[in-house]
Amino acid sequence: MPRKSPIRICYDRIIPHHRKITAAAISTAENPSNRPRLSLLPGVSAHPLKIALETGKVWPNGRKLGVRFLDGSATQKKKVQRFAEMWCAYANVGLNFSAGSKAEIRISFVADDGSWSAVGTDCLVAEEFPKNEPTMNFGWLRDDTDDVEYRRVVVHEFGHALSAIHEHQNPKGGIKWNLPVVYRYFSGPPNNWSKEEIDSNVVQKYSLDQLNATTFDPKSIMLYSFPAELTLDHRAMPENTDLSAGDKKFIGKIYPKKKKKK
Repeated sequence: MPRKSPIRICYDRIIPHHRKITAAAISTAENPSNRPRLSLLPGVSAHPLKIALETGKVWPNGRKLGVRFLDGSATQKKKVQRFAEMWCAYANVGLNFSAGSKAEIRISFVADDGSWSAVGTDCLVAEEFPKNEPTMNFGWLRDDTDDVEYRRVVVHEFGHALSAIHEHQNPKGGIKWNLPVVYRYFSGPPNNWSKEEIDSNVVQKYSLDQLNATTFDPKSIMLYSFPAELTLDHRAMPENTDLSAGDKKFIGKIYPKKKKKK
């Protein structure tokens, strides 16, 4: 299968099953509205793990998140800050890039050669993200990387940090993968993923309870570009490099700004 340009996509930093309950407790302590609304029959109790799996990861509205660079050049840091703050124009959240050791979001450019981020409040789970280690990584962004690629990657990863998930794993998207081709493609460079990693990052869908929105947004910055060869109906996913109208609406709904008094 010809590859015009290799697909570089981030991979999910999923909290392991045995730490889901801890993550849920941390998340609901940070933001009580993350607690799931379970409808139970009389006499039926919910297992703590079931509750944990349906717990949200959204920050409190108006939260100012600390950001700390663990490494990187002045150019890398400046570009990341510039593009990360694009979310703040549409959401009632702030980013403090001078937070130092108290920062919730800790960024590296050298942790590995991939791009990834903890999703929302998951970065507070110290067993998974120790205080002196990154919660976000930009493994292929360099000083000479062009601004379009910087924007695409940085805005995407900070979307995760604000609790957004991958759009291509939205069950409402109707994507039907050509699995043999998908496994062959992503098992090679630049991703070099195992079958389990491909299943987790590409093939598997989120449950509707985990979704930020119920409709599929083909223009979302949280959707990666996939060539038509990877789908059974030869449906290609576009190469999105900026926030879509849907992204702006979504983040404004999750973190609504106060309406200005007339």
